[in-house]
Amino acid sequence: MKYIYLVLIGVLFVSQSNAQTAIFNELLQKHVTKDGVVDYKNFDGVKLKQYVTYLEKNSPDKSWSLNKQKAFWINAYNAYTIYLILHAIQAKNIKSITDIKEKGNTAWKIPFANIGGKTYTLDHIEHQILRKNFSDPKIHVGVNCASVSCPKLSNIAFTEENIDRELTRLMKEFINDSSKNKITQKSVQLSSIFDWFKEDFTKNGSVVHFINKYSATEISSGAKVSYLKYNWSLNGK
Repeated sequence: MKYIYLVLIGVLFVSQSNAQTAIFNELLQKHVTKDGVVDYKNFDGVKLKQYVTYLEKNSPDKSWSLNKQKAFWINAYNAYTIYLILHAIQAKNIKSITDIKEKGNTAWKIPFANIGGKTYTLDHIEHQILRKNFSDPKIHVGVNCASVSCPKLSNIAFTEENIDRELTRLMKEFINDSSKNKITQKSVQLSSIFDWFKEDFTKNGSVVHFINKYSATEISSGAKVSYLKYNWSLNGK
């Protein structure tokens, strides 16, 4: 009887999790274009708060697959980033996430993201959970820093089933986006992301080796590599 009860609880939790992810997916579909432009002005804050309330009460446990955990944490990061910006826009007119500061902390170091009863910073979610626990450089096109030079915010919520496929798609689109990376056979001007997190992209070879896995243009191993200036302007209307 106890076993049946635990199974039913598990089924109900999975159902709730899927329903809440569907709410976040609906928000992204409605307020984010395919190019990653966010309509912050008309973003449904009430529904976003509903998803945030779910995050406040739940967090992954050891029974979850790695893909499900990864999807949960990336969705949480993106949802809380949008949540932070919406509140900042209500308080004052901001042009960049870098305009957000609280008690001397930048947006990424403000302890405000409540997940499963614990409070996190965006930095903690990205660096201490996602980068540390999953060792997947594609995470960097999943989490979104709400800026023009960032990999675009996907208008599809991540799930256990789609996480690998979607991260691969986003990485290909990011690398081959000439506004984010300028690639020729003999030289590449890359997003600063590939410089800031070089250790993540060079575990199995050079940065060029990593880029070549997704680039439509094959880059020479001896190509000149430089990094582009980052545009921190808000990725929204």
